[in-house]
Amino acid sequence: MSRKRSEIVAQAQSWIGCKEADGSHKKIIDLYNNHKPLARGYKVKYTDAWCATFASACAIAKGYTDIIPTECSCDKLIALFQTLGCWVENDAYDPSHGDYIFYDWQDSGVGDNKGSSDHVGVVEKVEGALITVIDGNYSNAVKRRSLAVNGKYIRGFGVPKYDKEASVKPATPAAPSTPATKKKYVLKNGSAKVGYATSRNNSLAGTYVTTSDLNMRTGAGTGNTVILTLLEGAEVKCYGYYSTKDGVKWYLVAIDKYAGFVNSKWLKKK
Repeated sequence: MSRKRSEIVAQAQSWIGCKEADGSHKKIIDLYNNHKPLARGYKVKYTDAWCATFASACAIAKGYTDIIPTECSCDKLIALFQTLGCWVENDAYDPSHGDYIFYDWQDSGVGDNKGSSDHVGVVEKVEGALITVIDGNYSNAVKRRSLAVNGKYIRGFGVPKYDKEASVKPATPAAPSTPATKKKYVLKNGSAKVGYATSRNNSLAGTYVTTSDLNMRTGAGTGNTVILTLLEGAEVKCYGYYSTKDGVKWYLVAIDKYAGFVNSKWLKKK
């Protein structure tokens, strides 16, 4: 049986919207509890935290438990990935869809995070400098989250040994020579770790142009560290994620290999 990244992602996607409020999350927990052997013999309660249970249930549903361990504890799930030789300690790792991303909400944002893990999700996709994750038990539901590559709160990654999936790319014609591009930003602190967005609205997704010089920060609000200053006329990509500070939407945007939050008042959609 082939073991594909896309299958794990599809399984996680199929449970988006399941939540405690209507009991639809119970099928995920039931699937985990009915798997044998049950990790440490512990039967997860419907009222327990269930992010690791969700991540494990994705593997159980697809029959991938030989490459993805099952556990209801994030730290113990990390230990199992380490035993399999499938753990990446580097916060700055650029993941692929189907990888498992672990979080530590106590991360200081300085250096490599080696604290205790509080949460785990399945990487859905990576677009430039932004990672989209499907989390179980995110505000008591299965939801998407977006954060920057090497962002704050990343603890590390479980990287299952999937089979390679064939990808056919059309031949790319040689690009015509173009004049030197205009400078788009001034880098200030490119290694600063970025927090995650708290909200999503698909209608906000698109390409935006800055209407003045604009600071990109590690979080919503001017109290956060400046990563770079976007120059007037710079183009950035937004995938619909944002956070609100004092009534103002701060979009999580990406340009080249950098991502961060900018005040939406100074953006114009193309």
